[in-house]
Amino acid sequence: MTGASQNRQAALQNTSAHAALYRLSELAAEFGAQRIASAARSVADRVSEGRFYVACIGQFKRGKSTLLNALIGHPVLPSGVVPVTSVPTVIRRGDRLAARVRFHNATWTNISVSDLEEYVSERKNPENAKGVDGVEIFAPSPLLESGMCLVDTPGLGSVFAGNTAATHAFIPHIDAAIVVIGADPPLSGAELQLVETVSQDVHDLLFVLNKADRANSAERSAAVEFSRHVLETRLNKTLPAIFEISALDRLERTGPERDWGQFVHSLEELVVRSGRSLIHKAAERGIQRASNQLLAVIKEERNALARPVEESERRLATLQKTLKESETAMRDLGVLLSAEQQRLSGVFVERMNTFLKKAKVSAHNELTQRLASLKRNHNGPTFRRNVNHLAQEIARAQLKPLLEDEAKFAEEEFRKTAKRFVLLANEFLHRFGEADMPGLNELPENLDSDHGLSIRSQFHFHLIERVAAPASPLLFVSDLIIGGVGLRVGIVRDARQFLDQLLEVNSSRVQSDVNERVRESRKKLDAEINAVLREASAIAGGALARARAAQAAGTPGVQAARNRLDSVELEVQSFMVCVMPLSPAPKNSSF
Repeated sequence: MTGASQNRQAALQNTSAHAALYRLSELAAEFGAQRIASAARSVADRVSEGRFYVACIGQFKRGKSTLLNALIGHPVLPSGVVPVTSVPTVIRRGDRLAARVRFHNATWTNISVSDLEEYVSERKNPENAKGVDGVEIFAPSPLLESGMCLVDTPGLGSVFAGNTAATHAFIPHIDAAIVVIGADPPLSGAELQLVETVSQDVHDLLFVLNKADRANSAERSAAVEFSRHVLETRLNKTLPAIFEISALDRLERTGPERDWGQFVHSLEELVVRSGRSLIHKAAERGIQRASNQLLAVIKEERNALARPVEESERRLATLQKTLKESETAMRDLGVLLSAEQQRLSGVFVERMNTFLKKAKVSAHNELTQRLASLKRNHNGPTFRRNVNHLAQEIARAQLKPLLEDEAKFAEEEFRKTAKRFVLLANEFLHRFGEADMPGLNELPENLDSDHGLSIRSQFHFHLIERVAAPASPLLFVSDLIIGGVGLRVGIVRDARQFLDQLLEVNSSRVQSDVNERVRESRKKLDAEINAVLREASAIAGGALARARAAQAAGTPGVQAARNRLDSVELEVQSFMVCVMPLSPAPKNSSF
């Protein structure tokens, strides 16, 4: 029996499971818990169709989107050197390339595949400002024929850590995962934490070291060895193979294949070996998750009916006070961090001035040495152009270590500053968690305190070509005459001044670039933390509003509500204990 037919059979066997999920979705909607309702309905839909999710996870710039493009054989997902994925994107089997998008509280809308970037990219949809709830791509890929769906997730530590939160929010829907690591650095702390979290419920993990074409054999071996050791220690189990691949090479059909064949074979084996059980486990997890969340809502509704009005008011006042304190504290800290940013800006100026003093001396010495080897039989204009281009080359080389040093210094300083921001936010998250309100358990227990610069450098060396190759007719004639009699001292003097100008202009651009990275990274961290605290406010406020409404119904209304809660609770509990067990696979099956 093929993987496709077996997975369709699994879908039929899970009929009662997906019926339970649809019923849980209906009940959640009755209580106004739309997020629970939507999640349960989504799982029910894919279980009924025999689909399971294999998510591609890892840090941003690992090449996850390119990897998925290579797997399906179509460059449909936007990819690039900056973080490009802002929302999880599901790739399903289809007869032709197609795509659709769903916004919050809306139905699916068909879109052109060429317009995907408008909805899933950081550049066109930063921090998911357009409110995209889901994106699906349909592709005619043989790899997807058996029900496997590939999922592109936002990279950890990407431009907005709110997008990191989107990846964490998708974790309960992951049935298997492709963990994409790199050689530099091999693994981040956030990646390790994510893999640990995913591995608690997901046992089928494939590991790939992407961009193998950018590292030599020794670097790849060291990265694989380090990653294997760290992962096996953290996961407390032996790790399978770590495949060394270059997704870009495979997509463009260039370069050596490396471990690509073995990697694809492992994915195909996953379908045959585990596809059926993954669908069943997805149904089980969906039922357990929706049931637990709905029982928490029911508990709060029942407590609200029994709780004196005065106590509810006190709870409301306490939560509102905590929210106001968090907003005030984060705002005050934001002012302090802005002042710290200004201090860093001054430090960058001092470091730039120190650099310039040393760099000018070194650059002039190098220019003198290299002028000796420059051919002098050229005419004056050609000699000026060659000398000035030599000055550009020297200035560029002098500035490279400055850019690297300043980026490293800014990264270290920003981490210290960001840590204060995150620690305070975590304090308020803990206080929200102690409120025992349904839904607050969906918030992260802690924000990651290891926040570095989240903005990519935009520095580009400014050549100042108008000086390097002047178009002035008078200067051209002057160079031609002076060069003809061998007097080129003036040209060399001008080149030294040009070299100083190159160093000054570009070192200032380095400093501005680093300043901008610090400023924008701080703003984005601020946005992430505020988004989490706003979500806490919305969850807590909704729960308390329902409590007030229940108490306002009076004694008959309260008794009727209690009876309804008892009935729903029994129904939900029955779903938790009556999930249909997975029947044995046929004897001729490979499961």
